[in-house]
Amino acid sequence: QVQLVESGGGLAQPGGSLRLSCAASGFDFSTHAMSWARQAPGKGLEWVAGIWHDGRDTYYAESVKGRFTISRDNAKNTLYLQMTSLEPEDTATDFCAQEYGTQPDEDFWHVGQGTQVTVSS
Repeated sequence: QVQLVESGGGLAQPGGSLRLSCAASGFDFSTHAMSWARQAPGKGLEWVAGIWHDGRDTYYAESVKGRFTISRDNAKNTLYLQMTSLEPEDTATDFCAQEYGTQPDEDFWHVGQGTQVTVSS
C-alpha cells in the first residue's frame, strides 16, 4: 500500500531554517507529481509547493515563494522541502501528498500523516 512518511519538523526560531523529508513507498514514485501542503491551527489545508514527476518544474504558493524550495530524488523515492527565513505564520502541520498525474495540480491521491513545524522565539 502507499506510504508517505514525513520527517524533519520541529521548533525553529524566526528567520531560521528546516528541511523536511518525505519517504515514499508502495507506488512508482518517479511517475507521479508530488506536493507539500500544510494546515495551521484552526485553518484548512493549504497547498504550499508542487513538483513535476521528473523534477522539470516547480510551483509555489505566494506565501512561501522565494523562501521554500521543493525537490525530489527519484532514486531514493524521497521528496524534500527546504524552508528558510521561517516566520511564525509558517507554524503548521506539513503534509506530503502524492498527486494523481505527472504534473502537480493539487489533485491529491494520498497524503502522509504530517510533521509539525513550529516557528517561535
